[in-house]
Amino acid sequence: MTTWEYLTTPLLIHNTAAILNNWGKQGWELVQIVQGPEGGLVAYLKRPSGGGAANAGLDAAAVAAKQFDDTAQLDDTAQLEQA
Repeated sequence: MTTWEYLTTPLLIHNTAAILNNWGKQGWELVQIVQGPEGGLVAYLKRPSGGGAANAGLDAAAVAAKQFDDTAQLDDTAQLEQA
């Protein structure tokens, strides 16, 4: 019987394909996208659990979180420049 590990990650509307492709390269399969509690999109992904899968998932999560933080900082900077 296959056991699964699951992951949730925020999706940036202007970078959705790149984010999902990154997770796909790590072996993650998209299960569902829903609206998050703060209005953004959240992706739910799964992949078979096993050996080093959890560590690779943590690495991919760190990359996605950094991309999210970098984009949020750019958005904040753009808003400050407009003010």
